[in-house]
Amino acid sequence: MNSRRQAALVFVALALLAAAFRFPHLADRPMHADEAVNADKLGTLLETGKYEYSTVDYHGPSLYYVSLVAARAQGIRRYVDLNEVTLRAVPAMLGVLLVAAHFFLIPYVGLPAAASAGLFTAVSPAMVYYSRYYIHETLFVLLSFCALLAFFAYFRNRTPGRAILVGALFGLLFATKETVIVVTACMLVAWLWARRSLPQPSLDAPQILLAVAAAVVVALLMMSSFFTHPRGIVDSILAYGTYFHRGAGLDTAHVHPWYFYFQCLLYSRFTEIFLAVLAVIGIIVAGPGVPRFLAVYTVLMAIVYSAIPYKAPWNILGFLHGMILLAGIAAAWMLQHARKTAVFALLLLGSTQLAWQAHAASFSYAADPRNPWVYAHTGPDVFAITEQIAMLAKTNPALPIQIFTRENLWPLPWYLRRYSGVRWWNGVSDTAPSAPVILATPDMEPALLHKLYDMPPPGQREMYVNMFDRYIELRPRVEVRGYIAKSLWDDVQEQR
Repeated sequence: MNSRRQAALVFVALALLAAAFRFPHLADRPMHADEAVNADKLGTLLETGKYEYSTVDYHGPSLYYVSLVAARAQGIRRYVDLNEVTLRAVPAMLGVLLVAAHFFLIPYVGLPAAASAGLFTAVSPAMVYYSRYYIHETLFVLLSFCALLAFFAYFRNRTPGRAILVGALFGLLFATKETVIVVTACMLVAWLWARRSLPQPSLDAPQILLAVAAAVVVALLMMSSFFTHPRGIVDSILAYGTYFHRGAGLDTAHVHPWYFYFQCLLYSRFTEIFLAVLAVIGIIVAGPGVPRFLAVYTVLMAIVYSAIPYKAPWNILGFLHGMILLAGIAAAWMLQHARKTAVFALLLLGSTQLAWQAHAASFSYAADPRNPWVYAHTGPDVFAITEQIAMLAKTNPALPIQIFTRENLWPLPWYLRRYSGVRWWNGVSDTAPSAPVILATPDMEPALLHKLYDMPPPGQREMYVNMFDRYIELRPRVEVRGYIAKSLWDDVQEQR
């Protein structure tokens, strides 16, 4: 058996390991608000064939087009027919492909380093957790890694096809998430720093133009939703005003100190300090060429993301993957310079610890605030809300339901998408008829009580009973209260 086939078998095994952590029980964790918003955007694309990019939120359309293929392959044509497994299977598969893609790193760092990095990616708690999360980050990391690999391949052997591939991948990165500017800048600086130890072909202007043209064409196609929404092209540029404003920590609650990502990574019950230590060793031992490039690139990414006041924990994946690549380089160096038996034992022990942590973070503590990767997450009480609504609407899916709130109550719209009678209000109307089922946040309660019991004349007041027998919280510090018309409640009780 030749060495290439042996290497391929190693990565098949690593991909299967990655899949074992990413695919089971995808529907068990409550939907995060961001996941539900992304699902809603996919639903629009699914039903209309068009995605309208926003200058405020939602990011680029790449994730939705990949998801569209997955949904159509299952025969899904409507938003209401989507489900958590269909949605989360997309980043899960992308996470598996990310692990498998380390196979193409072998020519630059060798099989031991590439395989070690693939193993660490497969079992990293953060990598596993967000590969089960319907957001853009896993796709963004995969495309970033593929762009790196294409970049290395181009400088190894300049061809027009490789130039076009590099450009197309950067176009897809642009169409995935606005942080492409961070990744691109760090890659450029890392290349300038390490270029003396990289192959130095003379610049080929026609091929550079090919790469730029490919990037522009792909970005234009995606951001305009294949020219069904040309305004998206302009908005994709204007959006950077919003993201620079937010990144500076203005008008956002997601401002954290510079050490936030390292606190999540190192000082929690799901610590990945094993990878961090190996990454530091990898920086120290990184030789010329690609290893030095990766060292500079990763350090720059960590510095930039730490310096930006706006922080969400999933943003760590970009430089965490760089740390993992360096950890793989460190593992290979240790295997070469120390007793192999001892190093194998250390790597096995560290990988086992990561795998145990990954399983706990993604299953036992999937929505537990003690998990550092759980961030502003929906709690299990959302199931109490939806189960009660399902019971009330069992015989009437068009049952009128009013929701009064000024809070962001996502992912409730996702969970209530099958009920055509749901209406959302940002204040209590004194004139609109009261629905038999009402959900409201506590700030709405005084106006709601006035509407239900003070305004109607005697003899025309509908009594309401509490829908829940305990405190219900959609996510931390966001309480939801429910009320049911007593007449409806009595009917339901009789039917039961």
